[in-house]
Amino acid sequence: VQLQASGGGLVQAGDSLRLSCAASGRTFSYYAMAWFRQAPGKEREFVAAISWIGGIIKYSGAVKGRFTISRDNAENTVDLQMSSLKSEDTAVYYCAAGPATYGTDLQSSNTYTNWGQGTKVTVSS
Repeated sequence: VQLQASGGGLVQAGDSLRLSCAASGRTFSYYAMAWFRQAPGKEREFVAAISWIGGIIKYSGAVKGRFTISRDNAENTVDLQMSSLKSEDTAVYYCAAGPATYGTDLQSSNTYTNWGQGTKVTVSS
């Protein structure tokens, strides 16, 4: 079971960037998928999550209104569309997947059992 994140890069403040995460090795039926990020010298933090059917979507306050998470269950992928990027969005972004049912805390890293290797996003001001 592997998660492969891609799409990171160097952009300027105000630009947009789209991250993608592809899952392989098994299907993630009933798994929630999420993005976390870790900036230099900081703890890993929650960014966005989406439930299996997509009916529940969560964002951190820092990205709400600027980032959009989506998933394609047929392709086992989850994307993160990032707009109006700020320098404080600079971080390594990790995708994650984990079993989730009604009531599962989608914002907790403990929910996720599978993690990708991370893709670096650098936003210059």
